[in-house]
Amino acid sequence: MTKGKTLWQGLAGGMLRLMGRLPLSFHHAMAHVTGWFVRVVVRYRRDVVKDNLQNSFPEKSAAELKSIEKKFYAHFGRIFTEALWFGSCKGDRGRKRLKSSHIVEIANPEEFNRIIRDNREVMILQSHAGNWELIGGILNYTYGEPLLITTHTFAITYLPLHNAFWDTFMGENRQAPVADMDFTGYIPSHRIVRHVQEHAGKKYCYSFITDQFPYSYSHKHMVHFMNRETPTMTGGAALACRMDMAVLYLRFAYREDGGYRMEFVPITEHAGTTAPMDIMKKYYNLLEEDLRKQPWNYLWTHKRWK
Repeated sequence: MTKGKTLWQGLAGGMLRLMGRLPLSFHHAMAHVTGWFVRVVVRYRRDVVKDNLQNSFPEKSAAELKSIEKKFYAHFGRIFTEALWFGSCKGDRGRKRLKSSHIVEIANPEEFNRIIRDNREVMILQSHAGNWELIGGILNYTYGEPLLITTHTFAITYLPLHNAFWDTFMGENRQAPVADMDFTGYIPSHRIVRHVQEHAGKKYCYSFITDQFPYSYSHKHMVHFMNRETPTMTGGAALACRMDMAVLYLRFAYREDGGYRMEFVPITEHAGTTAPMDIMKKYYNLLEEDLRKQPWNYLWTHKRWK
């Protein structure tokens, strides 16, 4: 047994791996049960969700907010069950399973390719909309023009978990489709600056989730987001400005058939000519636009406003 792994952790990890092999349709069915259980039985952060929704959508009635809350928890359950399924998409067979599922489709790969042809590096700024746990399969989500990146020119930035076992489990899960492809781009946040410097000029693409509550901030780093003054992280934007990267916002929306659609929205093609806060203001404007259209499609359990 791996060092630091208890018997119960090993059993739990094995059970989750077995569940991941079940069809995606099963996981989507279980998402509703999981979401109901978390909302009704566990009541996980119900107060946080209600407060976030009430403040973000003051124009909506109590009935409308209740409907959004229920849809959110179904979405929350789906994030979990889809992530389990995604973890089983390993090797050639798993990648075929992932691609044939059409769980995610990239709407405009040609726009991404145009920008990466014209720039040395690209920064993708993500949010907690859609299912961010699926980003590791990005090479499998095009059904026409493939993205001009490889497992050696794409990096996912993450914040390590405190529990070593679950940090390893989640890391393996997120990298499942590229686990056998010598992927070295799963980079902890404290190492990303060094990684960027070491790969400067190689047309690398970096994915940052950047809508969390910042680790530290000043009152200068505030944006107006969902009716509130909101402290913002600027690390990804600042790094893009420093290296004069192109910066893209990743739109991650639900499709009517139950899958997701990714779309790359340019924020700037030369970050060196702008300021990090200007980038973040555009980012949050785009994110708010998306949440107005699909208000349940966000991590409302997150204590974004403390």
